[in-house]
Amino acid sequence: VKLGRVQMLRDKLEEFARKELTHDDHVVVEATGNAAAVAEVLSPYVDRIVIANPKQVHMIAHAKVKTDMIDATVLAKLYASGFLPEVWVPDPETLALRRQVTRRTQLVRQRSRLK
Repeated sequence: VKLGRVQMLRDKLEEFARKELTHDDHVVVEATGNAAAVAEVLSPYVDRIVIANPKQVHMIAHAKVKTDMIDATVLAKLYASGFLPEVWVPDPETLALRRQVTRRTQLVRQRSRLK
């Protein structure tokens, strides 16, 4: 289903999800820096969110012309056929631990610089 473009702002994503998505829908997102945030916003509105591995999708698709519409079509077809390479998404506890380790690493670096 072609639904058009959505601005990557939290309130716009939530508005899109409320109006266009149902609890029976599956959403496929290509792994980027903000994919986890998008998944977090959309997850209450859909049945399943899949984050696709972009390197493996690129190897499978071999698209010479790359546009958002072509990428979305390829992702949908790969997911529907069961060939979509997924990225593991950590649970909230693991994400919290990762943030804690990252913050500690930053503090240690700052302390070392000051010394």
